[in-house]
Amino acid sequence: MTDHDGPTRGDAIEILRWYAEMGIDAVVDATPHDRFAEHRAALSLREAGSASNPQAPARPALTAARPAVAPVSGAPSLFPDAAAGSTTEAAQSAREAAASARTLDELRAALESFDSCALRATATRLVFADGNPAADIMAVGEAPGADEDRSGVPFVGRSGQLFDRMLKAIGLDRTQVYIANVIPWRPPGNRTPTPQEIAICLPFIARQIELVGPRYLLCLGGSAAQTLLGTKDGILRARGRWSDYALPSHTARAMPMLHPAYLLRQPAHKKLAWRDLLALKLVRDAAMGNG
Repeated sequence: MTDHDGPTRGDAIEILRWYAEMGIDAVVDATPHDRFAEHRAALSLREAGSASNPQAPARPALTAARPAVAPVSGAPSLFPDAAAGSTTEAAQSAREAAASARTLDELRAALESFDSCALRATATRLVFADGNPAADIMAVGEAPGADEDRSGVPFVGRSGQLFDRMLKAIGLDRTQVYIANVIPWRPPGNRTPTPQEIAICLPFIARQIELVGPRYLLCLGGSAAQTLLGTKDGILRARGRWSDYALPSHTARAMPMLHPAYLLRQPAHKKLAWRDLLALKLVRDAAMGNG
């Protein structure tokens, strides 16, 4: 700090970066605001605009009025336009972008340019995938953490190191699996993704699974299992049970498993993960004629 009368511009930028990292995405001022009234007014304005020009393209819903705060150049936006319209509109945009991707490279490019998810604005980088896209096993987690956000590679932190050891225990490594997440951007502060964020990102991970075409799909953690398999059970009840996951070319065998991050918190449950790994090895070896 210098000895002048206030924070420097650099101080302000660092404060804003810290706010974004902690998940703060709105500010308040000294004047009370009736957000419900602002929302009703925004909807009325939108409807009036549509009525006066029925040929105009649909516009995204207007967001509530914000305090007049001058933006700081170089700081991350606290109000990403990822709310570009409703969740339904954003999800539809995601479906169209995902469907247009014919390869994994095209899908990655589509995600890089996709601006309808707020997480993109607060994350450091896209965390797309790791491993071998030609592998017969695909593992899908929930969302990247801080280590993944910095590196752009899924499962590289402590939980990723444990996952590597889990694979090694049944004779596998990352060259024999393909790894991704339901959400490709880190939620601020490692918070749980919202249902809206999951709905927006779901078309991309679904298309990613289609393009990889695995024979075996591992859903790591309850969120991934519920999102991809539609199960309502918690992960301790759902884990270890095979189900079918329909793909255009074939039906994959899918199994929920305990997430490595959970196993770091509950090491006594590693024995359950070991049972599930053995079940995967048994089924895979049998299919390959090695059993």
